[in-house]
Amino acid sequence: MSTTVDSVRLEYRLGSPQTALPRPRVSWVTRSDVPGWRQVAAELSWDEGTATTTEVLLDGGCSVLVDWPFPALAPRQRGTLRVRVRGVDGWSPWSDDQPVVASFLGEGEWRADFIGLPQPLRHAQPTLLRHEFSIEHGLVRATLYATALGAYQVEINGCQVDDQILKPGWTPYQHRLVHETADITGLLHGGRNAIGVALTGGWFTERYGFQGHARPFYGTQPSFAGQVLLEYDDGRCEWVVTGEHWQACGDGPWTAAGIYLGERYDARLVRNGWSSPGFASSGWVAASMAKPGPVPGPRTGPEVRVTQLVPVAEVVTTPSGARILDFGQNLVGRLRIRVSGAAGEMVTLRHAEVLEHGGLGVRPLRAAEATDTYTLAGTGVEEWAPTSTFHGFRYAEISGWPGGFDPADATAEVIGSDMARTGWFDCSDPMVSKFHENVLWGMRGNFLYLPTDCPQRDERLGWTGDVQVFSPTASYLYDCNGFLASWLADLALEQQAAGGVPSIVPDVLDSAKVPAAAWGDAAVVLPWVLYQRFGDLGVLHEQYPSMKGWVEEVHALAGERHLWEGGFQFGDWVDPDAPPDNPAKAKADPDLVASAYLYHSTNLLAAAAAVLGRDADVVCYAEKAEQVRTAWLGEYVTPAGRILSDAQTSYALAIEFGIATGELRQRMGDRLAWLVRRDGYRISTGFVGTPLVTDALSDTGHVTEAGRMLQQTECPSWLYPVTMGATTVWERWDSLLEDGSINPGEMTSFNHYALGAVADWLHRVVAGLAPAAPGYETIEIAPRPLPGLTWATARHDTPYGAAVVAWRRVDGRITITAEVPPNTTATVRLPATEAFTVSAGHHEWTVDAEPRPTPAPVTTSTSLAAIIDDPEAYHTVIDAFTRIDPAAGDVHRRIAWVPNQPLHGAFRLVSPAVAAAVEDSLVALNATRAISDASNRLEISRSEH
Repeated sequence: MSTTVDSVRLEYRLGSPQTALPRPRVSWVTRSDVPGWRQVAAELSWDEGTATTTEVLLDGGCSVLVDWPFPALAPRQRGTLRVRVRGVDGWSPWSDDQPVVASFLGEGEWRADFIGLPQPLRHAQPTLLRHEFSIEHGLVRATLYATALGAYQVEINGCQVDDQILKPGWTPYQHRLVHETADITGLLHGGRNAIGVALTGGWFTERYGFQGHARPFYGTQPSFAGQVLLEYDDGRCEWVVTGEHWQACGDGPWTAAGIYLGERYDARLVRNGWSSPGFASSGWVAASMAKPGPVPGPRTGPEVRVTQLVPVAEVVTTPSGARILDFGQNLVGRLRIRVSGAAGEMVTLRHAEVLEHGGLGVRPLRAAEATDTYTLAGTGVEEWAPTSTFHGFRYAEISGWPGGFDPADATAEVIGSDMARTGWFDCSDPMVSKFHENVLWGMRGNFLYLPTDCPQRDERLGWTGDVQVFSPTASYLYDCNGFLASWLADLALEQQAAGGVPSIVPDVLDSAKVPAAAWGDAAVVLPWVLYQRFGDLGVLHEQYPSMKGWVEEVHALAGERHLWEGGFQFGDWVDPDAPPDNPAKAKADPDLVASAYLYHSTNLLAAAAAVLGRDADVVCYAEKAEQVRTAWLGEYVTPAGRILSDAQTSYALAIEFGIATGELRQRMGDRLAWLVRRDGYRISTGFVGTPLVTDALSDTGHVTEAGRMLQQTECPSWLYPVTMGATTVWERWDSLLEDGSINPGEMTSFNHYALGAVADWLHRVVAGLAPAAPGYETIEIAPRPLPGLTWATARHDTPYGAAVVAWRRVDGRITITAEVPPNTTATVRLPATEAFTVSAGHHEWTVDAEPRPTPAPVTTSTSLAAIIDDPEAYHTVIDAFTRIDPAAGDVHRRIAWVPNQPLHGAFRLVSPAVAAAVEDSLVALNATRAISDASNRLEISRSEH
């Protein structure tokens, strides 16, 4: 038997030596085949490359985000960190060395000026910058610190510094800037050296706004600031910094570039050697000084880079003769092409997510051109990919291609924040599994420096409501703690400056002036989710003033009635019944939603205060939460337990936020199940209700109803887009209509992750893998096998290691297997048993499956509720309608599937021929059904090792 330590990390950076903090927290994962292994002590070793190694012994089991036990790091300090642990089997070997490099600057060390192109000729003019400098003998190390108000890439002596894209990303530039830290020692040599910078506008010069009112928010021209520290073996240091002594050129190969526009690149204008020493820079001018930004800090979140290559799946020729490349997957990134032709020939690449009327469906892009052009230099085989933009697309129309086209000459490069995947789910229903994969791709595309709403149209903004509802799913699928913690820092800065939480971060629409429930509540919900899922107490501490500020802001609006009423709200955004031109017009009353969120955030704030030891705040906010809860029940709930806004979202909020308790909660769950059945098990919620509705059903004993809703394929449903060929989650339930046309609304996208937030329920409930303590220190194993599935499995790489739960239904029994990682325990909840606890290791249990109900004979006198609860009978009825009268095929949308109405009541508006066909079909169904006895006995057997 053996125990080892790996995955040693500093703060949020796995696989990177850089740390942005003088005292980074340390985490590690223990692998052990010792059953029930628990850490009783750990030892950390710090080696600075001197004769002395410092070792610190830590008692206890903590291995996640452990406080730095050594003296604070100095700027540029380097060393190696090792960890070993002790359990019942004694001490493990030391982990591999984890290099550590302090990537931050010291106080006052940032000295670079922002520079740009003097007298630009057009908006956001791309610029080349260069500078030469000398290296003396004895150089030990060279470090580049660089940032931009725009997007930049650096070359040293003709070589790119790194593979990152669109650096430094998007932050609220007026409040916070990020600098990259790169070791460039290996790119330098003695004598003359050169540094070159390709600079474009990126997000800084983009025009933001809708309906013809878009305008630049930050500035109209990009600028760059950078400095190189040269360290010599005799202790000398020299800074090479940006300033007026640098050279600038506005006539490079990038002729235009924008996030929404795309990129225009003319290879004839490439200036060979421009980033190498000795370049003849005639025509270049002295760089101009630009308005400075805030002093930048080191990157704390993940870098953006190419993470996957996707080949062409099919080449489609449209009726008009256009050539369209289908990559088989809606993705975010760019095309890389390999082409040869005459100088001046231009290849144009247009991007779209879907096809419509035989061509690219570009209407949803609105004002975004999403078009790249490449003008050939005529030098033979040329390879190119845009570097200053990105697109959301599955299809690309390629025109102007010289000569014959080989699909191998075009590749889609997937771009996004480079996070480690940590979550997997699969099940026996291939459509549900495909939906889960679509959720994953939606997150990949929209986590690009910040969590955006969509990656394709003239928006791509950090909407707070979208990520608020999606954050539990995101925290399962990817190691996004650092990504979201960095974005929350931006949220707090915008909130502090504006006096309220904006609906988008960065706030380029000045949205903080109009607070909105569920969107502004991201200030409270996200830090709590990161604490629960990653055990990150630090982010809870850092964001607590922001959390408290939001709750106080809304309580001031609620006043003495303790209800948030009457203001602007997004409400249950894109409720399926909302008209295309008014996505906020939902069934759930917006004031009801707003006040429910006021209770939820106040309650979470009280819980956060308890964790942080703020006892006075615990009492204060627990009391305020109860005042809101009482007011909400008094205002919106009848004595019989019916919510006045009688909609799925209303009941889901009351149940899952804990507003309703005890018998009232159960009555609401029963009413919710009644509504879901009445609606034919079709979803009836928007952004707010969708993450909650299946939980509200399963938590009140209606797992079957939740399963029927999950596996529904009719529109609106989670699986309807899958039936239409979707490879990501859509913004609207019907972004693509059944006839293949695009939703007529002005706002529709085919890559929005919010409605995919139900995936967290798949992980926690359907597969049965959930955190029972912050950071999964205790895991909950509680699968709820859905009647429509025969197996399901989930794996999550927790901060302690891989946890796996799987179940399979065979011969009337269900076998559950689980892997519990070392240094954790699990609480297990299985049918017909009391909860029990298991330790780390492999476990297996078997239980009797719930007996399947014997189908009853079905006639036209059978109630509509019984018909919808019998999927085979339901499809028999609908098929009969459609076969005889195709125009009546959508009758299921007009029927309320209620228990007090017989099936023949639905015939009133159709022909006698349809009624006869239904009767004949039901007679045939009854004749073919086999009836078997089912036992109600439930037993459990266990085998563990």
